[in-house]
Amino acid sequence: MANSNTTLAGVRRLAGPSVAGTSWQDRGHGLTAVVAGAFTLAQLLLVGPRMGLGWDETVYASQISAHAPAAYFSAPRARGVSLLVAPVTSWSSSTALLRVYLAVLSGAALFIALRAWRGVFPARVLALGGVLFASLWVTLFYGPQVMPNYWVAMGALAVTGFFLRAHADSADRPALWGVAVGAALMTWMRPTDAAWTAAPLVFLQVFLPRWRNLPLLLALVGGLVVGAAQWIAEAFGRYGGLLQRLSDGSRLQGGLGWNIAVGDQLRSLGGRTLCRPCTGSMPNPAVVAWWFVLPLLVVLAVAVAFRARRPASPSRTLVPLACAATAAFPYLFLIGYAAPRFLLPTYALLAIPVADALVHLVTAPDGRWRPITASLVAIGLAGHLAVQYAVLHSTVERTQADRRGWSRTAAELHRLGVRPPCLLTGNEAVPIAFYTGCSSAATGGSNKNSTAEGIARSARTMPVAHLGTPTGRPPSYTRGWSPHSFDGLRIYVAPAATRNGPG
Repeated sequence: MANSNTTLAGVRRLAGPSVAGTSWQDRGHGLTAVVAGAFTLAQLLLVGPRMGLGWDETVYASQISAHAPAAYFSAPRARGVSLLVAPVTSWSSSTALLRVYLAVLSGAALFIALRAWRGVFPARVLALGGVLFASLWVTLFYGPQVMPNYWVAMGALAVTGFFLRAHADSADRPALWGVAVGAALMTWMRPTDAAWTAAPLVFLQVFLPRWRNLPLLLALVGGLVVGAAQWIAEAFGRYGGLLQRLSDGSRLQGGLGWNIAVGDQLRSLGGRTLCRPCTGSMPNPAVVAWWFVLPLLVVLAVAVAFRARRPASPSRTLVPLACAATAAFPYLFLIGYAAPRFLLPTYALLAIPVADALVHLVTAPDGRWRPITASLVAIGLAGHLAVQYAVLHSTVERTQADRRGWSRTAAELHRLGVRPPCLLTGNEAVPIAFYTGCSSAATGGSNKNSTAEGIARSARTMPVAHLGTPTGRPPSYTRGWSPHSFDGLRIYVAPAATRNGPG
């Protein structure tokens, strides 16, 4: 208890007066509300509410959907994000409504996650940390999307802040509840990511006597278990057990093992939402420069923490950095491809210590050096924001063009008589099936859920179409089907659909 009280005293001396009797506005936390509101507005203006759903989004959205049957749900996925969007997808097919809902929800989540750190860092540091994270193109792009990675990031940011507060003050019951809810959110969205991210927190509680706190450990582990309960139960009900599901998930991701994917992640920073296989040249140096500056700022953050000579300073910096490192490890060293969204939890956890380092750069120097340092930091941040906007703009334009193509294909399928209830197979069948209102089937690959015989049987009772390429060889079950060329695709339509006639 002495250690906890000492840490708490250090935290409160750093952050200012006690929270008791003081409104959050008076303590400057209105800044975090402004940041969160601006983040929501930026998503709506820069990404836009009318961008169509992507491949993975259609899988998650279709699980509880009034628009299309549920797509095949592979072993690595978790149902948290499907349940998160169910208040919209269960009754509406409006993509715009879904985007607005997620933009507002993601802004609220950012505000709550930053507020979890109150009393640990000053309000201006928290607000700047929010700006640094929210202004990344990958954060803005995925905030309004039906994807789990942003929500893992919010859970990670919240649980780490609440963890430090609960360690500092064992009487802070709201912080204990915050640890449990944040841990549950992470595992609800992606259990394996949650395990990697929470590993340092569990280690501190189990192996370091100074950190041991039974209520805190119970809150952390309890949250992880509650969040993962459905995923674990489904592993036994559908995938042959927990170990089998983990094994299947590894296989579908190319087999987890030692593989340095740092270069792959660098290539993805230019706006490649999925870099698999990750070949080609590196992006412009201006695009990846921040990735090389980031480790330097992390080192500065550690130096600032140890030079502060306050009991809480090292732990409040080292704990989020440790969680950021373990969250990034599997995506930098264990898989053979990259997607920038994988590192969102790491970026969120780094944002606050890095913001603290930047504030130190601006405020610590005395005399004539302070204006120079402040100017350099301001110029660097302005350039960084400009680069992030440029990458976001090009990524959004390219993504919208791809998804408009899926909409055109769906309209053509409807014209050819492929209307719900119906089934699609072949190239990009999963997302196009969602746009068409059909089910999707595959006889091989990571989405295998049927056989050629099963598809042939379906073709006798409902409209079925196979999506191929102009040069590819169609599967045997399409023999006798009507071929059509459209938008770079070769569409084979079963006789049951052609009997409906185009219209």
